[in-house]
Amino acid sequence: MHKNQNIMLQRQTKDRKIKVGITHGDINGISYEVIIKALNDNRMLEMFTPVIYGLSKVLSYNRKNLNFNDFNYKIVRDVRQVYNQKINIINLSNEEVRIEYGKSTPLAGKLAYEALERAVKDIKDNSIQVMVTAPLSKANIQSEEFQFPGHTEYLTKQFQSEDSLMLMVKDDLRIGTLTSHIPLKDVSSIITEERLMSKLQILNQSLVSDFLIEKPKIAVLGLNPHAGERGLLGDEEDKVIHPAIIKAKKHGILVYGPFPADGFFGSDEYHKYDAILAMYHDQGLIPFKTLAFEGGVNYTAGLSAIRTSPAHGTAYDIAGKNISSGKAMREAIYLAIDIYHNRQSYDEMKTNPLQSGLLNDFNNNKNYRETEEISKAGD
Repeated sequence: MHKNQNIMLQRQTKDRKIKVGITHGDINGISYEVIIKALNDNRMLEMFTPVIYGLSKVLSYNRKNLNFNDFNYKIVRDVRQVYNQKINIINLSNEEVRIEYGKSTPLAGKLAYEALERAVKDIKDNSIQVMVTAPLSKANIQSEEFQFPGHTEYLTKQFQSEDSLMLMVKDDLRIGTLTSHIPLKDVSSIITEERLMSKLQILNQSLVSDFLIEKPKIAVLGLNPHAGERGLLGDEEDKVIHPAIIKAKKHGILVYGPFPADGFFGSDEYHKYDAILAMYHDQGLIPFKTLAFEGGVNYTAGLSAIRTSPAHGTAYDIAGKNISSGKAMREAIYLAIDIYHNRQSYDEMKTNPLQSGLLNDFNNNKNYRETEEISKAGD
C-alpha cells in the first residue's frame, strides 16, 4: 500500500474515536439550522462522533421546521452514553422552551452558557477531544457566571492560559487580531511590545504545531493609515510595532511589516504570508469576511484545548427561514479535527525526528474534504 494511502487510513481509523462536542449557542439564532445542515450526511459519521450539547426538543422543532425529517439522532444524558458513529445530543433539560426566532432573550443566553459550561467540563476530562461552538449573543449571555466579551476570553480563563489569540481561518488565509472585543478608542493604549510579542509567539507556535508549517511567515499590519507615514499620521508603528517586530525576529520568528492594511489586502500581498496579525478586530475581520465569509472559521489559538467556531454570528435576521448555510459550521468541525491530528503528529515529530516526513503527508492529505458531495451537504 502507498504510504500516503496508509496514512489516510490511519487518520480515518483515528477519526472514528474522536468525539466532537458541539455547543448549541443561541436557540433563537441559526445555530440549530447550521448544526443540522453541517451534519446532514451519514458519511461524516465515519470520520467522527458528533456530540451536541443542547435541548432535544429544540432540535426536534428545528428539524421539523427545516423539513429535515431524515436527520436522526440519539438522546443521551451524558457523554458516557454516547453512541459511536451516531449523532448524539446531550439533553440539558426536558422542560418546555419557547423559541423566539430573531429575538435576544435572557433564556437563550442562559441555555447557551449551560451548554458551553458542560462542554468545557467534558473536554477538560478528555471525554470529548475537540469543541466546536455555535454562535451565541455576547449581550444576553452576560451573567454572574459569564462576564466576558465572548467565547475567546471565557475559554482563555477556563483553560488557565496566560494569553490566547483569535485566529480567523479559511484555507491558507489566517488573520489574527492583537486586540479583540474592545472599544476602538481603547486600542492604541493596549498596543505594547509585550502584547505584540505574546501574540506573535502564540501565532508562530500555532502555525507550527496546529497547522504544521515548518517555517511560517507572518505579516504585521500597522495601526494608522499608511502605517503612520513615518510618524506623520501616528507614531505607534515607530515607537511600538516596529521595535516589537525586530525583537520577534531576534527570537527566531519570521515576521514582516508593519504594512498599511489597505494596500496590503488591495494588492494581494497577503498571499505571500502564512498568517497576518491585525491590530484590532475590524481591521482583521472586515477583509477576512469579505474574502472568506462563507466557510470561514474562528479558531482560538494558544489554548491546551481545541476550540473552533463558524465565523458568522447568530444571524437573527434570517433565523428560522431555512436560508443559512451549514458550510462554516462544517469547516469548523473539519478544522478542529485537522488540528487535533496535527498536534499529534507534531508531538511525534518532536520525539522522533524520523517522523518528520509526516508533516508533508498530513498537509497533502486533507481527507475531511475528500468529496464535493460532503462539502455541499445540506446547503
